[in-house]
Amino acid sequence: MKKIVKLSMVALVASLVVGCASQGDLDALSARVDGLATSVAQASSDAASAKSAADQAAATAASAEAAANRAEQAAMDTNSKLDKLFSHGMKK
Repeated sequence: MKKIVKLSMVALVASLVVGCASQGDLDALSARVDGLATSVAQASSDAASAKSAADQAAATAASAEAAANRAEQAAMDTNSKLDKLFSHGMKK
């Protein structure tokens, strides 16, 4: 009977030691997971900011392209008018 009690006590102490070590490991793992969750949230925020900046740059580029197209058309119109004036002057 004493042997069974001693073995039970050893088993109890061993399970408590293993349980404490496991709890410490779980706490460390939980802290790492929390740190990773924070990193993921920051990366997601950075990606959203980058997407917003890219969208704004695309809109600015589209606006600049439209302005360039209008300037090109105005230059072509002016060139056409000058050609007509030159041709008209040459006919006289």
